[in-house]
Amino acid sequence: MPSFEILNSHNRMPTILAFGASTSTHSINKQFANYAGNALPDVELNLVDLNDTPLPLYSVDEESAQGVPAAAKAFVQLIEQADGIIVSLAEHNGCYSAAFKNLLDWSTRHKHKVWSDKPMLLLSTSPGARGGASVLELATKTFPHLGANVIASFSLSSFGDSFSTKDGFKDEALKQTFARKLAEFRAVL
Repeated sequence: MPSFEILNSHNRMPTILAFGASTSTHSINKQFANYAGNALPDVELNLVDLNDTPLPLYSVDEESAQGVPAAAKAFVQLIEQADGIIVSLAEHNGCYSAAFKNLLDWSTRHKHKVWSDKPMLLLSTSPGARGGASVLELATKTFPHLGANVIASFSLSSFGDSFSTKDGFKDEALKQTFARKLAEFRAVL
């Protein structure tokens, strides 16, 4: 006799979509998003690499001629299937990376409220002293207009001096602050 697993919102693990908003193969933001996702207890983690979503440069002419690309629609579907989202934002000249901005532009053409009111943990890191604070501030202000429910945010400065992919945070105070932000996010899932 076959057995069937019954899943509902009361007995299944939440699904978390996590990604670093960069296409660099050595992206510290990918590393940070991966770390954050794996630090959450009792979740199903879906790590996305922006390199897997190739898109033409957004333009009205391209959209009129070809429509919204399948990769942007697939990204929106991943968001809709998730219970929460972790994004670690790379900062390029005080703003989003070009690849992430392009993905965001295409995705909002498919669904304006692209973040689907999902709880979000917004992160940023950089090798420098500001830790991507400008892009984190930008996202914290603008993502809610695109349907984000920003629960917490955290900026990590001086990535190489402050963090190890093997051991995590090198500073206990930073580790505890990050743990509080992560717990705030986990509590709403």
